[in-house]
Amino acid sequence: MREYIIRRLLLMPITLIGITFVVFCLTRMVPGGPVERMLQEQAMGSLSGDKALAVASSSNVSEADIERLEELFNLQEPVWLSYLQWFGIRRKAVEITKAEFAPGSDSTQVVVTSLSGHSAVINVNRDGKNPIFVADPWFAEEGWRIRIESPRDRALRWARRNGVEDEALIAEREKDPSCSRWRAVAYRKAYDGLLQGQLGRSYKYNEPVAKMMLERLPVSLYFGFLGVLVAYLISIPLGVSKALHHKSWYDSVTSFLLFIGYAIPGFALGAVMLVYLGARLEWFPLYGLTSPEFPGMSLPAQLKDLALHTVLPLTCYVISAFAMTTMMMKNSLLEHLSADYMRTAVAKGVSYRKAVWCHAFRNSFIPLASTLGGVLCGIVGGSLLIERVFDIQGFGMLSFQALLDKDYSLIMGTLLLSSVMIIVGNLLSDIFVAMIDPRIKFE
Repeated sequence: MREYIIRRLLLMPITLIGITFVVFCLTRMVPGGPVERMLQEQAMGSLSGDKALAVASSSNVSEADIERLEELFNLQEPVWLSYLQWFGIRRKAVEITKAEFAPGSDSTQVVVTSLSGHSAVINVNRDGKNPIFVADPWFAEEGWRIRIESPRDRALRWARRNGVEDEALIAEREKDPSCSRWRAVAYRKAYDGLLQGQLGRSYKYNEPVAKMMLERLPVSLYFGFLGVLVAYLISIPLGVSKALHHKSWYDSVTSFLLFIGYAIPGFALGAVMLVYLGARLEWFPLYGLTSPEFPGMSLPAQLKDLALHTVLPLTCYVISAFAMTTMMMKNSLLEHLSADYMRTAVAKGVSYRKAVWCHAFRNSFIPLASTLGGVLCGIVGGSLLIERVFDIQGFGMLSFQALLDKDYSLIMGTLLLSSVMIIVGNLLSDIFVAMIDPRIKFE
């Protein structure tokens, strides 16, 4: 078992690399990224008749804004290099400052800020594309560099972004005011990726991805763990009871109710309960996890408020899990109740009750233990539709919003956590199955 666990642990990083690399490439290939969204929002603002927006800006987003987004997500780099930088294996430009040369001038000034917060103005002269400057020792010690970009370089960057290969168009772009000047670019490179504990910043919210995930994760964990606990505490005894009373009226009635619950989608049930139990009868709150005045309440009042906000979403979370878990437990136990070892145990004088709970129940629990991987993923991911119906800001809503906004950093962060939980859950499933069933040996 120890060797098996070690092998699985060694395979985990390889699996995560494969998953993240495939999704990373897909996010870059699918149209509608941050740059496209910025252009679309600008066009929609102009079409909607927003005079303030029309006056404040032209019909196109500035080249500087587009370059800023490209540098934020390393879109100007090849996909493989950008992935290595996200992973933290290759250095990337974490700070960039630019200054253009005046027409006919070969000198400009670049303002840079040290890690200690000290700002310095560096005079940069150019000899062709070679920068000539004098800087304090900290400039090189902190990894700062300066390069010179020509109008040709800037036009080629525009051509790569827009898929332009016509040399005439590129040459025309060199004369455009947005590209016609030489430019000095000061940048600092550093390892700033996953291996360094950095998941980047959200394009949409301009906040660290790790911080956003930590804020949403407790909500999903709360409903996830509570839902699994309630479902298992009710479904397992119910499945055992149905197996022991197989084909009785009790078994038929409970099966009918279970399948009704399984057939009703959780989000649809939530909408119905919100209308009748929340809006009309006013028994439960309509949205959120707590009331706005929650921080000022006493502890008993807070617990009551949290419980009232929990009942309806939790019911929707577990309604479909009841039928699946209960019937899995029942069918598995029925199979073992008719096994030869049960008849042998009873024939040797073991009471039927003891034989059920000490022998058949343990073996019947194996199928439930094998589903732990999916359970852990559900605990973390939550249910998007249920969170949307009850306006609960959980991890599921965060993942969905990241996809809608094409927020690359947030997509990769939520995917990474979900993948880790699935892999860890599958490993724990194997371990629990081996602990329950002594016949299974991972050698």
